[in-house]
Amino acid sequence: MVRESLKEKVRCHPCYSGAAHFRFGRVHLPVARRCNIQCNYCVRSYACANENRPGVTTKVLSPREAVEAVRRVLEAEPRIRVAGIAGPGDPLANPETFETFELVRDEFPELMRCLSTNGLALPESVERLAELEVTALTVTVNAVSPEVGEKIYAFVRHGGRVLRGREAFSTLSRNQLLGLRRAAELGMAVKVNSVLIPGINDSHLLEVAEVVKELGAYTMNIIPLIPQGRFAHLEAPSREQLERVRAECSRVIRQFRHCRQCRADAVGVPGEGCSSLLAVTGGM
Repeated sequence: MVRESLKEKVRCHPCYSGAAHFRFGRVHLPVARRCNIQCNYCVRSYACANENRPGVTTKVLSPREAVEAVRRVLEAEPRIRVAGIAGPGDPLANPETFETFELVRDEFPELMRCLSTNGLALPESVERLAELEVTALTVTVNAVSPEVGEKIYAFVRHGGRVLRGREAFSTLSRNQLLGLRRAAELGMAVKVNSVLIPGINDSHLLEVAEVVKELGAYTMNIIPLIPQGRFAHLEAPSREQLERVRAECSRVIRQFRHCRQCRADAVGVPGEGCSSLLAVTGGM
């Protein structure tokens, strides 16, 4: 019954439902400038109109600019069902995230609210997200083993300290899993994103799937590495490798297979391509 309820909650969310992916739209509001960790595969870019990948936005908006953008988007595209915050940094490291959700909730209560996070600040933020009626939560979990995880992150900023190596990953992982479990308890539909990194976590993602399913994750989205940053020297996984890992993990938890690794300011129906928010709203 709980699972069926979650399915109903996200039936119009194009990043949770394969059917909705080609029927309904979302708008990503790029209000989260700062990040509290550094992933070895991440490069955050601003004033960037030509790349379609996470961490990219044409402009970082203020909360009020974001609400104005939603107004314009809904006039242009009535199929929008979701207002999400996914960067370009980590939403939970930015107070603007919460202000934006308050404004969106008050003016557009019909829109589902969605957030994507690395999970470091999730335990201290999840109750507030529930108060703001965030329905869909994505947590990026690339590993649950310290031996694997310490290879993926350059550093973590937590508690006024910069952590590195195994200490950094252990802190991040603990908070990810605590926050994920609490979010599921609060009734959020939790999607786990996992970046498939050949030679690092490709043989480990089944264990990730088992752990997050046990904690209450609703679905999993395995996405291919985009070689850049400190991982620019690595090869992206092949389509065959990606599908093999997805198939293996599908025996444990449902898989979302339509992800387009969208920009932090993506807007529209994902199945029709990836547009920049400011291109749709005339540059604000």
